[in-house]
Amino acid sequence: MKSKQSGITLIGFLFILVVVGFFGFMAMKLVPSYTEFMGVDKAMNQVASSGVEGKSLDDIRRDLMFKLGFQYVDDATIKPKDITITRDNGAAQLNVSYDKRIPFMYNIDFLLHFEKSVALQGNVGG
Repeated sequence: MKSKQSGITLIGFLFILVVVGFFGFMAMKLVPSYTEFMGVDKAMNQVASSGVEGKSLDDIRRDLMFKLGFQYVDDATIKPKDITITRDNGAAQLNVSYDKRIPFMYNIDFLLHFEKSVALQGNVGG
């Protein structure tokens, strides 16, 4: 009685290794940007919960940029122009919207768009 071999061939194993390596490399490039966004989210929630009674937009921007430094958010990631305040039905909303370009390989880049809004507590001054 002849036994039949089963399993993966060397070529099949190499193909699977290349695919797993490609996605692993992609994850190594993308995961830091998402963890950085989690830091932005945390800093925005800290600013919103601390109250903004009588603070101007510049004061809120300065406070948020200061807190972003503690969250290991790169200074080149978020510019002051990316931080805005809007009013919806009398309630102020802190908005941060930015794009991040991540070089991948050769002439291929990832362009990630991040956007977050939180409700502010208190009245924003002029």
